[in-house]
Amino acid sequence: MTTNEARPAGARAPVQRAAQAVGLVFVLVGLLGFIPGITTHYGDMEFASHESGAKLLGVFQVSILHNLLHLLLGILGLALARTASAARAYLIGGGLVYLALWIYGLVIDRHSDANFVPLNTADNWLHLILGLGMIALALALTRGRGTGPTGTHRAGGAGGDGGARPAA
Repeated sequence: MTTNEARPAGARAPVQRAAQAVGLVFVLVGLLGFIPGITTHYGDMEFASHESGAKLLGVFQVSILHNLLHLLLGILGLALARTASAARAYLIGGGLVYLALWIYGLVIDRHSDANFVPLNTADNWLHLILGLGMIALALALTRGRGTGPTGTHRAGGAGGDGGARPAA
């Protein structure tokens, strides 16, 4: 028999709070990318090009597309934080996307049209940290817990029934 963890109505699981926090940070970063001063060389921002001279906090190369992607990923995180299973999927999926961006940033010629996001060395390191961090959060906050179809965690692991299955 499975038992749901006791949680007050409206309380969020830790993985949901983590997805919500990550989503809020991405929304904030996306918005900050459009603010002159916080984004240096703002007038040199391109829509999508390695020639975009704008840098968030003077370090991370950004473009309009880059900022929009941060906003989209943030909004997605806020929406998927509604259930534990969706929050976990968001953190793992987002982490995998950032690891893919890290690899992409390592293999492309940064001065070619392939660097359309755009990415620089600081972005690459950040993408590695974000990718590993998001996946680690998802796994650590749901370790030893199965996630039910409603997004609630079940006590006692994947089945919560000690491995007993009903007769077929």
